[in-house]
Amino acid sequence: MKLYIKNMVCNRCIMVVKSELEKFGLHPVTVTLGEVELDQEITPAQKKELADHFKDLGFELIDDKKTRLIENIKTSILQQVHYSEEPLKITFSEYLSERFHQDYSALSKLFSEVQGMTIEQYVITQKIEKVKELLVYDELSLSEIALQLNYSSVSHLSKQFKKVTGLTPTHFKQVKENKRIPLDKL
Repeated sequence: MKLYIKNMVCNRCIMVVKSELEKFGLHPVTVTLGEVELDQEITPAQKKELADHFKDLGFELIDDKKTRLIENIKTSILQQVHYSEEPLKITFSEYLSERFHQDYSALSKLFSEVQGMTIEQYVITQKIEKVKELLVYDELSLSEIALQLNYSSVSHLSKQFKKVTGLTPTHFKQVKENKRIPLDKL
């Protein structure tokens, strides 16, 4: 049985969800961002109890198909931007169309209706948060960050960063209160 869970955006979230399921006597086969596969079916009462429990932890069980698709799109973008070792060789629109076997314009329209922002805006938001993270770590040059996140140039990254944050990447590094936004709040 599969469960879809909103706001699972990091490895710590995966560990928490797995641990909480085990406390309920459930044995997850796999737990990935946004999705859990259980080795058994659960009753509607168990599902309600899980939903209430996870809500208290900041997660949400998802039942409807549209919301699941939106969460899967967000999870795919999160995985690609924050956890992938290799940059995409294709555009996000091509990647999402192929991944979900749907026309990108339909995915984009649904995403915008539900999220109140376009997929492109969501991708940019995620990429800027990753840039912030990498700038704080101070292990890569801006050129290396641009390459890793598939920007066409350092100039493009810098312009987009300034447009979103109001700061240049260099100024951001100098500011000591580097306020990053938690991924589940984006």
